[in-house]
Amino acid sequence: MGLLLFVWFGLTCGGIVLLIWLLASLSGTLGVLLGFAVLLVGLSALLWIGRALRHAVTPLGDVMEAASQVAEGDYAVRVTERGPREMRALARAFNAMTTRLQSNEEQRRDMLADITHELRTPIAEMKVNHHLLTANPENQPVYLDRLGRTIARLENLIEDLLRLSRLDQERVELELKAVNLNTLVGQTVTDRRPLAEQRDLDLVFEGLARVPTVWADANLIEQALSVLLTNAINYSSPGSQIVVETLTRELDDRQWVGFQVTDSGPGIPEDELPHLFERFYRGKAGRDS
Repeated sequence: MGLLLFVWFGLTCGGIVLLIWLLASLSGTLGVLLGFAVLLVGLSALLWIGRALRHAVTPLGDVMEAASQVAEGDYAVRVTERGPREMRALARAFNAMTTRLQSNEEQRRDMLADITHELRTPIAEMKVNHHLLTANPENQPVYLDRLGRTIARLENLIEDLLRLSRLDQERVELELKAVNLNTLVGQTVTDRRPLAEQRDLDLVFEGLARVPTVWADANLIEQALSVLLTNAINYSSPGSQIVVETLTRELDDRQWVGFQVTDSGPGIPEDELPHLFERFYRGKAGRDS
């Protein structure tokens, strides 16, 4: 582009000089005056065109420089919208692109942190049960059953990562079946109890005498309960109690079945409540843990 501008500038100057020479060949003062007039007009036109070109080329240079920064991994870079309408539109589109790239990168980092956080619990459970198995070999069937269920939950967690990808593509399919919440919740609490005891916590399950069977995805329910139990164990004070209950409720002339986890943890700060169901959001306590 620089070579083309140089050639164009040279031809333009040559044309002006030729025109002045022709006018100067006219006899008398009139030819000289016309020559100076043409020279002034030509120089003014060149200055105006130069400024216009600089006005158009400078924003393009901003975008090219910013693109080099993005190529190096800096997605926070933005360019100022200036210059002709087309250049402003280009800068606006570039800024929108880098905003999306930055958001995707932040989500990727949050997802990795979330995966690491979720994997800690089953790994900790496996270590505890392995220790108990070594220390109490006479109870081998109990600890092996717990290890088997923990491995199954770890497998389900990995499958849920794939399910998350399908959910983004709106291709998720729920695996619905008859579920007894007392059985599911009670078993999960039993498997998690050694980890709670290791941290000097009393994990208690209080199930309803009779709980209606629900049609649900057992793996997703267990994962939701696992997250609540993990947070309760991580943030409860040593020596305190964690209570898990099944419950029923009437709402809109329908009976609903659920569970709740009560602990002595600090709870969720009020300013973080609006983000509770935001994907990959981690509060200050979670980021510091």
